[in-house]
Amino acid sequence: MNRIIEISSKSRSNLSTNKVLRNTYLLLSMTVAFSAIVATISSIFNFTYLGAIPTLIGFYGLLFLVHRLSNKKSGIIAIFLLTGFMGYTISPLINMSINYNSGNSIILSLIGTTVIFFSCALFTLKSKRDLSFLSSILISGSIALFICMIGNIFLNIPSLSLAISIMFMIFSSVAIIWEINNIIRGGEQNYIRATVSLYVSIYNIFASFLGIFGGSKNN
Repeated sequence: MNRIIEISSKSRSNLSTNKVLRNTYLLLSMTVAFSAIVATISSIFNFTYLGAIPTLIGFYGLLFLVHRLSNKKSGIIAIFLLTGFMGYTISPLINMSINYNSGNSIILSLIGTTVIFFSCALFTLKSKRDLSFLSSILISGSIALFICMIGNIFLNIPSLSLAISIMFMIFSSVAIIWEINNIIRGGEQNYIRATVSLYVSIYNIFASFLGIFGGSKNN
């Protein structure tokens, strides 16, 4: 009898996990598409860049709002506000890429980002291991990235900027693996929080690709 209850409980847990994963992928695809539409419109009409400080305030403010409303239906509206805002803020980088090489770097960045995301997702789904240990790596990586970014503000070294872009890509790839593994193992039951985590990683990878190709063009 206990065995039957255990199997039934495990089955319900798997169904719940699959539902979270499915909802996460669905919402992620919708927010990425919405962000791309906003970025395209912003690029076409060449909207004004907000600046570093307003961008950071807007990002962290909307990110806080998403997490605050993640257990409510209004959290879906909040995540679209965040991803739309991020699409708006990346448009100057897209315009710069178009001016440098007629948008070839955008196509390559899209392909590279897609390959990395699906490779990380496939690896995580196929892996049977508990990858929760990656959280400590992410903490160390975020500290290293912060120090490098602060240093580059004062030093403004092109090679350091290139290194930071590569570091962001590696960091974000690990974050994708950790987040999907966290969902699979039942650690994350909220698809809104999971979506925003994966979206930010995808955004960083795409922006890093643009930075790498742009840096190569400048050099």
